[in-house]
Amino acid sequence: MAYQDRYGVYLDELKRDIEKARHSSDSLVFGFTSNYDVVLHWDVEVYNEILREYLREEPRMAEGDVIDSMESFARITSYYMVKGLGGSIDVTDVAVCEKLQQLFSGEAALGGTCAQGAAALAALGIPVNVCLTDRSEEVCSLLGSPEVTGIEGGRRVPVRKMSSGEAAVYHIILQFQKGDLISVNGKEYEIPLSNRLILFYDMVHKKVEISEEFLDYWDSHAGQALAYLISGFDAITEKQVIRERMEELIPHLERIKKQNPEAVLYFEGAYYMNHQVKEYICDRIAPWADIFGMNEEELEVQMKKEGEAFDKEDLSSVLHALRVLLRKYPVSGIVLHTKDYAMYFGTEISGIEIEKGLTMGNLMSGTRARLGKYGTLEELEESRKTMALSTEGLRFEEELEALAPEEYARLVPSRYLEHPRYTIGLGDTFVAGVNTCFIR
Repeated sequence: MAYQDRYGVYLDELKRDIEKARHSSDSLVFGFTSNYDVVLHWDVEVYNEILREYLREEPRMAEGDVIDSMESFARITSYYMVKGLGGSIDVTDVAVCEKLQQLFSGEAALGGTCAQGAAALAALGIPVNVCLTDRSEEVCSLLGSPEVTGIEGGRRVPVRKMSSGEAAVYHIILQFQKGDLISVNGKEYEIPLSNRLILFYDMVHKKVEISEEFLDYWDSHAGQALAYLISGFDAITEKQVIRERMEELIPHLERIKKQNPEAVLYFEGAYYMNHQVKEYICDRIAPWADIFGMNEEELEVQMKKEGEAFDKEDLSSVLHALRVLLRKYPVSGIVLHTKDYAMYFGTEISGIEIEKGLTMGNLMSGTRARLGKYGTLEELEESRKTMALSTEGLRFEEELEALAPEEYARLVPSRYLEHPRYTIGLGDTFVAGVNTCFIR
């Protein structure tokens, strides 16, 4: 049976869900990081000049590589661009950040899954309570909607009133465009896919201090949590630090789940700078989480660690990979988001229409890609009408129906742009969209 496009149906339902959320004491809960991004305006000519001046060898990278000079910047980032890969890279010399800001023009934006997801929901008028690691005036101003609250003095307070007065924690974002030609030691390579790199010069997110006041509030108001997003630990590289964070967080999640079994605990992964840290956090969180979220690149990394073959273009291979993870981690299911489709795979969660969440995730992230901003309801409707369904996504959906897996599986083709205006925060916006289906 051909794919039934239900984007319009679910968008109409979302309008009713928004009204329900605005008049309820229940809330979506997002943690745990926020920062101030400097988004560089991509200029392939400037980038090629950097390569001509600083690239001394072939593009390459290895686990644990950091950017400590313009030479390593050229070597590592050209590797990602030749392959069309996104990722996060640690920067240990602030002079690199300063140099890049001299060479490229740029603009300010929010960073962190928690903060970007909250901003995406706020654009729709959906209340969300957040735990922030950066409460600078810059971040609090960008999260200025009254729908975004934090915890202060034992109550929910609009984030715009919670500025700490401290300096902002910033990351540098470098977006690159499919089809641009980069010159690598005299050879030209065409960038195969639009994507982005995040450059971290940031000690705050090496530790991710979690607000005790935030944990205490939700310990005592667990029944009001519709869903709880866990994210933001990807910059931690020291095992002792992540052990300390989990000693704080796991008893808290246990209390939430025991008091409110219907609350959906959602762990969104990311590309971790230390893969052992990621494996540790997955092991600790899995007994309490309902959903693990990831993109296809993260899934590929996981399969390499498991010694499993993986082909993201082959749905049978994708399903096998998801089965491997579900055998390893006792979660209800996995949400996989790609440029062409979003899929939930595992067991059905009672009372949750996950297909609606996948659809809204696709529509919200597609709108951000189209406009370069978080979309309003009207802009989501425009995207639904003007953006076609991905042909690859439709192919995957047809193949899923033919394979008929025993597991509960839902696949939704994306609204697709060949040349997105924006590639930053698309995954974070998608996660926010998925969380809309947890509004009850």
